[in-house]
Amino acid sequence: MNKKIRLFQSIHFKIAIVFMLLLLVTVEVIGALFVKSLEQQNIETFKTSINVDPYIQDILAQDLISTDTESANKNIKATISQAEISNSAQIQVVDAKGTIRGNSNLNEQGTVGQKSPSANLKTVLYNGQSYEGFEYGDRTGSAYTKIIPLKGQTNNGDNTSIVGAVYISASMASVYDNLNKITGIFFIASVVAGVLSMAISIVISRAITRPIDEMKKQAIRMARGDYSGQVRIYGQDELGQLAVAVNNLSVRVEEAQEASEAERRRLDSVLSHMTDGVIATDRRGNVIIINETALDFLNIRNEDAIGVSLLKLLKIDKDYSLRDLLETQQEMVLDLSDQDGHELILRADFSLIQRETGFISGLVTVLHDVTEQQKNERERREFVSNVSHELRTPLTSMRSYIEALNDGAWQDPEVAPSFLKVTQEETDRMIRMINDLLSLSRLDSGTSKIDMEYINLNEFFNYILDRFDMMIKTDNEHTGEAASVLDHSKKQYTIKREITKRDLWVEIDPDKFMQVVDNILNNAIKYSPDGGTITARLLDTHNHVILSISDQGLGIPRKDLANIFDRFYRVDKARSRKQGGTGLGLAISKEVVEALHGRIWVDSQEGHGSTFYISLPYEPIEDGGDWDES
Repeated sequence: MNKKIRLFQSIHFKIAIVFMLLLLVTVEVIGALFVKSLEQQNIETFKTSINVDPYIQDILAQDLISTDTESANKNIKATISQAEISNSAQIQVVDAKGTIRGNSNLNEQGTVGQKSPSANLKTVLYNGQSYEGFEYGDRTGSAYTKIIPLKGQTNNGDNTSIVGAVYISASMASVYDNLNKITGIFFIASVVAGVLSMAISIVISRAITRPIDEMKKQAIRMARGDYSGQVRIYGQDELGQLAVAVNNLSVRVEEAQEASEAERRRLDSVLSHMTDGVIATDRRGNVIIINETALDFLNIRNEDAIGVSLLKLLKIDKDYSLRDLLETQQEMVLDLSDQDGHELILRADFSLIQRETGFISGLVTVLHDVTEQQKNERERREFVSNVSHELRTPLTSMRSYIEALNDGAWQDPEVAPSFLKVTQEETDRMIRMINDLLSLSRLDSGTSKIDMEYINLNEFFNYILDRFDMMIKTDNEHTGEAASVLDHSKKQYTIKREITKRDLWVEIDPDKFMQVVDNILNNAIKYSPDGGTITARLLDTHNHVILSISDQGLGIPRKDLANIFDRFYRVDKARSRKQGGTGLGLAISKEVVEALHGRIWVDSQEGHGSTFYISLPYEPIEDGGDWDES
């Protein structure tokens, strides 16, 4: 904001005042010296004019010696009246006894015959030396006084005796009046000089400050980010060179600003599009830069993060200090999972921001989301553990039975067949598990062959359900293909169908989709009570077909719903193993459905059964389309 400058704060005013004061001081100093010199000269001239000629002094001395006092006094009066002294001077003639014998002032003739009160006069009569000086009176003001001793021949013949003195007193009013007149003229001249100097100084200061003012305005425009203006150059002096420098600076700053802005935009773009979170701090560890990814990771707003300590932001202030991070810059793993089940694990890498001098000006922290990696690593460990456990159980069982057979049980016609049957069942179980693991491995690696073809899903679904209905009619005595996919205890059940009459042509892999439906139906039969009803539905929406299978079994607890499609996950582990499950059926079903670009999910309530849903993409085929043959 451009704050308005007051008049007395302006450089125009200051330059004008300084210039005027310098001129006035110079004039006043010169005038004072001139007046003082003129005063001394006038005083010396005045003092020279106040004197009594020697011949008059001799006449006055002879009169003072005369014994005829009355006649002598008349002669003295006549003599001093003829003396050529300024009219303002007053002359008194005093004899050796200090008695006034004559006075040139007609108004003071009464003092004749009286003693003079002047102490200086007595001193002159005593030592015979002339005296001159200044005396000040209330009425007369400043007066110049001169006392001249008179010497004459006395009765004893001595020509050097002091017979009296001439007392001259002259007012200096005329001298000072002239000086006052000269001082008045000088004062008027000073005022005129001051006014002229003010006008000249304003013009000069204007010439000096105009380019400065333009440079100030250009600096203000530059501060606002406007570099388009240029300072006018008025000359080739220092101010002109400064104006050229300001113009060059404006161009350089604009170029640097554009480069800096481009770099900032590039940095912002990089930071905003990074999949890793980036946090930069100052040397005190307070956040100065944070990108959107880091804000999302930490679930905070930008204004709540800026200025906050990095340690508090990452919630590690209780275990680490800023010095620990600066000295070690060790990698650490942060578990930011919340109580709502949202899992988030971050790896934090720290690096220093150092200048060329080695001064540490801050810290950069890069946050990398390793949740999936940690989850995969955890699942890998769990998978290896589960596979080991699932394979160890049948192997241990087989080993026990084989050891018993080896110890002679094979000779027992009642025990040997049952032991061999158990061994065969455990072998089949391991083979199914290994086949399932191989299927999952191929699906994970993308090497599983998917043979897509358009089929009528209504007919295909009915065909699968017919196979299971056939098992009811044959009292669960399965042969051929059905026997290979069904593995459950003999129980009675009813399949209820709710299938749309509209032909639904969907692109799927029939073999793999049949495997999915078989897995779900097998589970429905396993966990449904004897004599229960299994409901199979098929309907279409605008862009999808929805297939669902509902049972009346025990249902799935809410806490297990999120993990039901995980590998080797069982709600009731003991019951699942007893019924021969591998724990991989639903995991394979999920992988197959997702490979067919569909989605599978479950809706269940404990004690009220479960419903598995499969959604597949579907595009209705118009009549007379590509299926028409000519």
